[in-house]
Amino acid sequence: MTGPYVLDLHEVDASRRAVVGGKGAHLGALARIDGIRVPDGFCVTTDAFRRVVEQEPAVGEQLDELARVRPDDREAIRTLSARIRRTVEGIAVPGDLAEAVVRGLDRFGEGTAFAVRSSATAEDLPTASFAGQQDTYLNVVGTEEVLRYLSRCWASLFTERAVTYRLRNGIDHRAVRMGVVVQQMVFPQAAGVLFTADPVSGHRRTATVEAAFGLGEALVSGLVNPDVFTVRDDEIVDRTIGAKQRAVQALPDGGTRDVPVEARRQEQPALTDAQVLELVRLGRRIEAHFGCPQDIEWCLADDRPGGGFRIVQSRPITTLFPVPATDDEDNHVYVSVGHQQMMTDAMRPLGLTMWQLTAMAPMLEAGGRLFVDVTARLTSPAGRTALLEMVGRSDPLTRDALETVLDREGFLPAPPDAPGEAPGRRPPAAGKGAGKGAGDAPGPVETDPAIVKELIERSQASLAALRRDIRGKSGPELFDFLLEAFVEHKRVLSDPLSIQVIMAGMEATWWLNDNLQEWLGEKNAADTLTLSAPDNITSEMGLALLDVADVVRPHPEVVAFLQGVGEDDTFLEKLAELPGGPEARDAIEDYLDRYGMRCVGEIDITRPRWREHPTALVPALLDNVRNFAPGAARQRFEQGRQEAYEKEQDVLARLRALPDGAEKADETKRMIDRVRTFIGYREYPKYDIISRYFIYKQALLEEAERLVRAGVIAEREDVFHLTFQELHDVVRTQRVDEEIVRRRKEAFRTYQALTPPRVLTSEGEALSGAYRRDDVPPGALAGLPVSGGTVEGRARVVHDIADAELDAGDILVTTYTDPSWSPLFVGIAGLVTEVGGLMTHGAVIAREYGLPAVVGVHHATRLIQDGQRIRVHGSDGYVEILG
Repeated sequence: MTGPYVLDLHEVDASRRAVVGGKGAHLGALARIDGIRVPDGFCVTTDAFRRVVEQEPAVGEQLDELARVRPDDREAIRTLSARIRRTVEGIAVPGDLAEAVVRGLDRFGEGTAFAVRSSATAEDLPTASFAGQQDTYLNVVGTEEVLRYLSRCWASLFTERAVTYRLRNGIDHRAVRMGVVVQQMVFPQAAGVLFTADPVSGHRRTATVEAAFGLGEALVSGLVNPDVFTVRDDEIVDRTIGAKQRAVQALPDGGTRDVPVEARRQEQPALTDAQVLELVRLGRRIEAHFGCPQDIEWCLADDRPGGGFRIVQSRPITTLFPVPATDDEDNHVYVSVGHQQMMTDAMRPLGLTMWQLTAMAPMLEAGGRLFVDVTARLTSPAGRTALLEMVGRSDPLTRDALETVLDREGFLPAPPDAPGEAPGRRPPAAGKGAGKGAGDAPGPVETDPAIVKELIERSQASLAALRRDIRGKSGPELFDFLLEAFVEHKRVLSDPLSIQVIMAGMEATWWLNDNLQEWLGEKNAADTLTLSAPDNITSEMGLALLDVADVVRPHPEVVAFLQGVGEDDTFLEKLAELPGGPEARDAIEDYLDRYGMRCVGEIDITRPRWREHPTALVPALLDNVRNFAPGAARQRFEQGRQEAYEKEQDVLARLRALPDGAEKADETKRMIDRVRTFIGYREYPKYDIISRYFIYKQALLEEAERLVRAGVIAEREDVFHLTFQELHDVVRTQRVDEEIVRRRKEAFRTYQALTPPRVLTSEGEALSGAYRRDDVPPGALAGLPVSGGTVEGRARVVHDIADAELDAGDILVTTYTDPSWSPLFVGIAGLVTEVGGLMTHGAVIAREYGLPAVVGVHHATRLIQDGQRIRVHGSDGYVEILG
């Protein structure tokens, strides 16, 4: 419109983000949607911002200083961001730039009021909205005032909140520029926000309208409690009329003020029902245009000609968990894979597709996580009962979430041949007092330790063949080989004998817990009866690190060296130079030879393994050196075995004293032998999977190195952001779409901030479930009891095993524990996790080590503070915060 510095809104569309910023580009796109009215105006381009800040060298120096600040250094961020804002506001607007702005204002006439609004290039992205981080100024009158607020908008790129957000999300301050939108002011009778999806539940067909009198600032600033309307399928299904005692209005000479609302109007709705529905229809039109749910700011002009709704902003709702893509319009129910695998972190595309290619069930991706579609099972009578039974034993929260969906009339078709049955609900979970007769022994497989030995030998032979056969494979030939290897991978996973053994151990556990509670009043008796069970590769891994500590402990120089290794993953090479170093190095190397394929989040092949990142083990090793005496591994194992034997003798003696006690005791003895024979093996298939993954990964990284040397990709980790098939194509063609890699990296950063739900529907509703218990003391945190006993101690909230510093008697509180956390279990007194079930890895190892444990505690890492004293009730399933 007026040269390179000013563009009319109608000249702008979504492709001009780099030129006018996110808000400007979005407003330009909105103005092009049929039936959507956007206040007229223009954009001051990002080139204007660049020119202004580049003419002041102090800005560059201050940005260099800001780039070195840590995201958690709030004081430094506050000081530096304020200094940069002062510098930018003090820069004079160049004459030709000011003239371009004046020409943009002239067509509106003298005395016109404007809204002057920041529009950063990183604002209103599909993956990050940056809502509220830069400034908007309303009812600005006069050229000088517009220019003054133009400078303030430029400076608002460096508000404390915006700077912190960029630092936390890895966004370069220099890569973001600021445009400014100048729009003709609307003086509304009402204003507010519209969410085209429920921002809390995520339900995509539920819209929420918030409305207040006057300008929207009253609502945004929290000055009033707005009216809230909930709309679904073009019908208002809920409403709350707020007591709107104040409103923000424009002043005649510029600026705004809040004023009292007349008493008779305070509890009148700001919008009629018809207006609410009209607004939601406009919102659906905007949502369809942009292809995702929107957070929309709107205002309602008065009833005079030219009145009606104006849309003043629309941005993606970035907090919603994405919905798996399907090729039909039917309703679906999805269950989180991560909650079953004890890894709820976001995964990169290569990790996701490798798991999909090697899993036994079809899986769908959403938000960097995997889900299983259980719709078909829920619509079959037998499938529904079996699924709820299985899930209920493992994770009651997932079961409750599924039952919540099933209670929604009409969402899924009722199972056939089940007339009159309430969908989904049934008596309390099996095993809670539902005793079984002595003749109900589970499983046909014979209780024979040789079976476990045979299965382990089969696994080892298959892994040895994989290592041998993959050697020398490269290029497209490697990918053809891997596809064949995945078939063998699945064959091992689905071995009928292996599945029989796993189920036999689990069913024996349930049998013992159910019947001994009924017969003797014993809660979770199997917890003690399975202490130090043989063939548990994961508990052996924790004890083996105690043995490594025994080698390190006698050598003070080795201990001191390990305390200072930091992130230096080459430390093993230097260790041999110290007294006692060769022995320590060999012990660590032997440990890595057996367990180095493991790591936190190990189901994601892109995560660094201990063999790749050995410093991750050093904190746990040093804790063992400090907290244990020599021989602790053998002592702990023998102690557990003795406790299990004594518990067995006690249980059998008490049973024999009962009526028909001899029969009960004999059957219980058979179940004890059975559970101790088979329960340890349950951990081995996961060890096999992760061992295979490391072999696959090493081969794929060799391909990635070749791609780097050929100049196809910039760094080898770029391949993590490609799917397996895409990587295959890149290796074959020697070409990569760098834009795909860039977008995937950006999406992954966004997915990391999302919390996956246990259950997700095709309508976007995210459900986490509830315990619905009345036996938890007030103020206590409810969870699932998975390992009996009660312990009190200091809570250590740990998010990464590499950061763990634990003392004897500490209670570990974390999000989840996959097998890689097992080395920490030997030194703690109890366990609390946000994710978990009765037979998940953390629960199994907690029982193996005799640790009181409660899992599935919602927001445990937020509600429990590091260092607080807590009491864990492992038998009753709750945690008390003592102070």
